[in-house]
Amino acid sequence: MTGWGRTTPSRARNRPCDDTGEVAGALGRAGPRGALARGLGRSYGDAALNGGGDVLALEAGLTGVRLDPDTGVVTAGGGASLDTVLRRIVPAGWFVPVSPGTRYVTVGGWVAADVHGKNHHRDGSVGNHLLGLELVTPDGAVHDLGPDRDPAAFWATVGGMGLTGVITLVRFQAVPIGSSRLAVDTRRADDLDGIMALMAATDHEAHYSVAWIDLVATGSQLGRSVLTTGDFAPADALAAAHRRDPWAYDPTTALAAPPWAPSQLLNRLTIRAFNELWFRKAPRDRRGELQTIPTFFHPLDGVTGWNRLYGNRGFLQYQFVVPFGAEAVLRSIVERLAGSAVAPSFLAVLKRFGAANAAPLSFPMPGWTLTLDIPAVGGGVLAALLDELDELVVGAGGRLYLAKDSRMAPALLERTYPRLGEWRAVRDRLDPGRVLCSDLDRRLDLTGRRTP
Repeated sequence: MTGWGRTTPSRARNRPCDDTGEVAGALGRAGPRGALARGLGRSYGDAALNGGGDVLALEAGLTGVRLDPDTGVVTAGGGASLDTVLRRIVPAGWFVPVSPGTRYVTVGGWVAADVHGKNHHRDGSVGNHLLGLELVTPDGAVHDLGPDRDPAAFWATVGGMGLTGVITLVRFQAVPIGSSRLAVDTRRADDLDGIMALMAATDHEAHYSVAWIDLVATGSQLGRSVLTTGDFAPADALAAAHRRDPWAYDPTTALAAPPWAPSQLLNRLTIRAFNELWFRKAPRDRRGELQTIPTFFHPLDGVTGWNRLYGNRGFLQYQFVVPFGAEAVLRSIVERLAGSAVAPSFLAVLKRFGAANAAPLSFPMPGWTLTLDIPAVGGGVLAALLDELDELVVGAGGRLYLAKDSRMAPALLERTYPRLGEWRAVRDRLDPGRVLCSDLDRRLDLTGRRTP
């Protein structure tokens, strides 16, 4: 098995689980390398790997989705994909409160990573919208958790990377939408200062906001970007042909990546050409374009297996957040990335985060978050560059996203997640035998297994 970046393979026993009883049984039979629930494998590094141990696959049976059409309360199995959820709720006039960049994640993974989306500056991350969840722990107990039911265990599970138990059921509040299309504004910014000023000025305009940023351009074009903001459009804004069924939703996959690609396909030269084209084709200022949900939220889902484009060496996804007031650090990081020959990226996005929630391991904090994909071909030079960037992030009071990480140094964990000790205490209460384990845990000593 590997993460989505295909850089950290490990072997494990796959244990399909059709119901809560099978989950409890599989946890009880776990060997010395422990067990871990795995969804659809969209975490980029080693968060959903458990080398030498057991991996519990829930998508075989725990996939049901129920919607209360009057209240928008959704009850979904931990193995249900967001794709399944959206196909059920969008035609009824509802949408998930937080959407990642892909709909191919399980609901359990959505919660375990406390996923954030393009609307964090307005609506927070997944944990903010949960009404409750069902958690199976290695002793076979089934816990009904919520913000008001064992809140310490609930918030430790939100963003807890699957290490507090197996999430088998989730209840959350969906949001009403006037149609299945979004009214999207697109604006270009010529440099980093321009995009940061534009994003700060438009925070209040729309629920959804994200900027694609050119991390190859240098000089006066450093940080040039394309900002897209949007909200769901009302039915009366649609073309006449679409008003008859304003919530129509039928996402399709148009293309498939080749089964193999040379590792050199995405290099500085090809990425520079792509970025130039992408920036130039974007309108300088276009308002109110109607886009579908897949186009706006999940564009890469239109290409099956797009991660294969990086070749057999795979790629790293690097995501950090630095607090507001650390704009100079963000600029320094952008300068270093743009000037590096080993870290070209055409998938780079900049967003603004709002307030953090109560989860000890939740990633977002008020500030700027930058996400980029980097071909894993730079060897020690790339590793040294990212280590330097880590220190800039940590020095500014920021941190890295555990669901994306595949190479952070263990020493940085406690420096960047100051409530780690609090989370470990709750985790040990739920799993005193330390059955739950992952390769991410072993690499970072997330659960404190090596602590005396």
